[in-house]
Amino acid sequence: MERIDLHTHSTCSDGSMTPRELVRYAKAKGLSAVALSDHDTADGVKDALDEGRLIGLEVIPAIELSAKSDTETHILGYFIDPDSPVLREAVGYIRAVRTERIGETCGMLKALGMDVSLDEVKAVAGGGILCRAHVARIMTEKGYAKSPKDAFAAWLNVGCPAYSESQALTDTEAVSLIRDAGGDAYLAHLHLTKKPPEELDAFVARLASEGLAGLEGFYTDYTPDMEKEVRELAQKHALKLSGGTDFHGSFKPHIEIGVGLGNLEIPYETLRRMKARDPKQASQQNL
Repeated sequence: MERIDLHTHSTCSDGSMTPRELVRYAKAKGLSAVALSDHDTADGVKDALDEGRLIGLEVIPAIELSAKSDTETHILGYFIDPDSPVLREAVGYIRAVRTERIGETCGMLKALGMDVSLDEVKAVAGGGILCRAHVARIMTEKGYAKSPKDAFAAWLNVGCPAYSESQALTDTEAVSLIRDAGGDAYLAHLHLTKKPPEELDAFVARLASEGLAGLEGFYTDYTPDMEKEVRELAQKHALKLSGGTDFHGSFKPHIEIGVGLGNLEIPYETLRRMKARDPKQASQQNL
């Protein structure tokens, strides 16, 4: 079976591989297609597309936008135009808000007795967009946490002492931006929204009415019951399915490209249906 991975991250956000390295790695692992979906930036898309053409691997231009939420709401955008003026302007604004957000986090950590500066985070990010993962790495290196995962769990996750709620876009604005950039919007890792079933159903229904194209139907952390719930939601609201591992390279070594924790299989047929970009076919996908 041809396998794909439509949720990956590079050094342009919080992954360990450059866009070109990631594409070559996907090819070496036997994937037929990969999407580069960095957080709030499309800076690596052109390199990924170019490398894909050079080595003969299909690359889908993508982005993962963070949205204002009481928990975690991320919107994946597929088939975007990375040169879209609307997208470029929005990403510039998002980058500024992210910098403010990380600055707030550093300030909260300092008040808690942990010396993590914005300049240090910028140095770790290496010119890429600033992410909490960069903060977590510094915290681990300085001994404030046993691992980046522990840093998130104790200090950086939603509701934790150093979590900043600042976000640039609402979910509605994120969907609209993706569409304006020529792409299709998909709601990522639904379980992280932590919404109970009825609330999640209403949430998906609203976003579908605002132009959402699909849901992330295959994901590393989904249990069989979660996957079933997502598929039922997609069928109910005539939405398509996407799928990915949320690969970050060595920064999340337990997640492997294409297979996640080892047992994830995302068939190429998923991408074929996504590329059709015909809402009338969505319900047929989930039968």
